[in-house]
Amino acid sequence: MTNTMTHALWKNFLGSSPNWYKQTIVAFLVLNPVFLAILGPFVTGWILIGEFIFTLALALRCYPLQPGGLLALQAVILGMASPEAVYNETLANFEVILLLMFMVAGIYFMQELLLWVFTRILLKVKSKTKISVLFCFVAAFLSAFLDALTVTAVLISVGVGFYAVYHKVASGKKPSQDDHDHSDDQGVHASHEEDLENFRAFLRSLLMHGAVGTALGGVCTLVGEPQNLLIAHVAGWDFITFVTVMAPVTAPVFVCGLITCYLLEVTGKFGYGAELPDNVRVVLEEHQEREEENRNIRSVARLWIQATVALILILALAMHWAAVGLVGLMVIVLLTAFNGIVEEHQIGHAFEEALPFTALLVVFFAIVAVIHEQHLFTPVINAVLVMDAAIRPGMFFVANGVLSMISDNVFVATVYINEVKAALDAGTITRAEFDQLAVAINTGTNLPSVATPNGQAAFLFLLTSALAPLIRLSYGRMVIMAFPYTIVMGGVGLAAVMLFI
Repeated sequence: MTNTMTHALWKNFLGSSPNWYKQTIVAFLVLNPVFLAILGPFVTGWILIGEFIFTLALALRCYPLQPGGLLALQAVILGMASPEAVYNETLANFEVILLLMFMVAGIYFMQELLLWVFTRILLKVKSKTKISVLFCFVAAFLSAFLDALTVTAVLISVGVGFYAVYHKVASGKKPSQDDHDHSDDQGVHASHEEDLENFRAFLRSLLMHGAVGTALGGVCTLVGEPQNLLIAHVAGWDFITFVTVMAPVTAPVFVCGLITCYLLEVTGKFGYGAELPDNVRVVLEEHQEREEENRNIRSVARLWIQATVALILILALAMHWAAVGLVGLMVIVLLTAFNGIVEEHQIGHAFEEALPFTALLVVFFAIVAVIHEQHLFTPVINAVLVMDAAIRPGMFFVANGVLSMISDNVFVATVYINEVKAALDAGTITRAEFDQLAVAINTGTNLPSVATPNGQAAFLFLLTSALAPLIRLSYGRMVIMAFPYTIVMGGVGLAAVMLFI
């Protein structure tokens, strides 16, 4: 092979990613078989988890699907997980995949209504502190009855809409132009650069408050997170019982979470506190005025249709008419049919945001399959199970929290609740102890896992969305911005588990 061809292959490998990044991924792929031969599958499995987290941490350098996918493929080839195990993990999370495929696309067709509503909220509520607490509270409330990924999709859609409106003006384009690329900063005028950076900081803080809100609300109810349903099914709890049993932990955490949101905005620490620049507010106000002036009977009809479908969506999710993904497909059908979107290429754009993340999630399930097949969590599980009954709930909370920071919290909850159920069936623990541990497992997998983007699917979705690079929201920045919430939610949750459960 000629040097020219070798150079071309290297240029093509992972595209425009930095050379040091490419070299690191190649080093992982070369060293993993060596690690497996010398250290064995257990240690190599933990090394693989670290490598995968590396690809997530540098998502702005290269979308994690490609490097993470190469690591997952190698793990299967090396026998650390079988294709059947990957398939089973994917099948177990099929509802989440359906959700991403259809619900996120459904939200895309509701963008006009969402931008209309949230623009009014943003412009009427002048206080950044108030709007931050409002974002956090609304995200929490919706996530308690809907789904965290659906709520996050709404937040992303709104964020992209706001950013696109201002970026077009900052680039000297006419507001009526539809062909503007808001991911390209080359055309941004020097006079707008500072405002654009401040606007990014403003959006970052709002999005992070909203994302944390999905965790605050998601832990409270049976339908808030996928693992909640699993735990409730094993424990035999209905909706009201679940809320009641969890309340001694979830209620104080919820209140402290909102207080944390308020204090972060007041102090401006950890990347929060950025105000909406006055020039950006003017642009958004002018955009709103233009939209109102140009609104005709057809555009009003579109808004009414979207509002009606939004109500149907909320009712369908709250009443659990069907799997969330199938509800999303219903939303797509209704919105496209009644708003005249009937061409294939018009519909195709709606799936551009969700499908790359869906593929990445399946790669993540391959890593989870390695965890399962190599029993990487077994030592931690066994160590906690043999602890004294008085401290066991608190230790379960900590163990579930730590493992959920690096793995899929649904998987962690599945492993732990099944082990606890087996102990109950064997007579090792009483029903009262089982209920205590079930509460610790649910809160442990939901609360401390906000520490990292891979701990919460909603966080990972935000990190890998089209919005993240626009507002410069990296893995490291998310970890820093989530840190105070992690300390408060984890600390208050642990204290409540140990005192009240």
